[in-house]
Amino acid sequence: MTFDWTKLLYTLLGLFIVINWGLLQYGVVRRITARVAKRIGMPVYQPYIDLIKNYSMRSQISHGVMYYLGPVFRLAGGLGIFLFMPLVFGSSFTNYSFAGDVILILYFMFFGMLGMALGASEGGHPYSFIGISRGLSQFTTIEVPFTLAVIALAAQHHTFSVSGIVEAQQGGILYWNVFQNPFATAAALLAFLGMMGASPFNVVMAPQEIPIGPPTEYHGTYLGVLQTNRAILYVSESILMVNLFFGGATSWPELIIKGFLVYMWPVFVGQVYPRFRIDQSVPWFLKAPLILGALGLLFI
Repeated sequence: MTFDWTKLLYTLLGLFIVINWGLLQYGVVRRITARVAKRIGMPVYQPYIDLIKNYSMRSQISHGVMYYLGPVFRLAGGLGIFLFMPLVFGSSFTNYSFAGDVILILYFMFFGMLGMALGASEGGHPYSFIGISRGLSQFTTIEVPFTLAVIALAAQHHTFSVSGIVEAQQGGILYWNVFQNPFATAAALLAFLGMMGASPFNVVMAPQEIPIGPPTEYHGTYLGVLQTNRAILYVSESILMVNLFFGGATSWPELIIKGFLVYMWPVFVGQVYPRFRIDQSVPWFLKAPLILGALGLLFI
């Protein structure tokens, strides 16, 4: 058995594209949100400057081994989703996807959050545990409707493979799962609002309430690792939504356009609704999204 170097090269190329896509997309979104608030906003290339600056600095703060492993685990979660996510259907950009990869992707989505919680537990801020409890509580309830939506698609198409679900949607727009199972799609889109951490579900850092979280606790290279993960994770989750519910993509331009539109869904919602309290956020995902996820199962 020989190692497939070609697949590795395509995976690294896909990772390079996704990182740059994520950095530019973040800059564009920050520019758009600034315009909504009648501000000029930062340049679209500012995330590159921030990333280079942070990787060139060293942190002088020491809180323990787990504190440093937190960003590593967070990055491992984002990379895990990417590595087992097929990008462009029918091309060499399939990464290391396999039968049942959607289950592994669901595990990686929670893995990064758990690692970050362990890292924050060794931080120097006395209120770090507030962010930990909020983050784990909210993300657990987010996973429930999203997992029901994924199970509904798996039962509908008789596969837990992302590539298999994308293949089942080929043949026209009406074959997309957004039309084939609108209840599961609605549940996943509502859960996606919390997965992206935008308002009204940015209860973890809550910048208007408690000045804590990774941007203030971590510095230098560790903050750069978290910024790299943000570029990979949010794009990978958008691609996952495209693959599961919007027919996937057969070319990079199609994937980028669809991914950007999906990414903008929580951005637009965040500009309209103010932040929830944690006692509002957690029950919210156990109401309409959970009911829609259950209806998605019954719909098939």
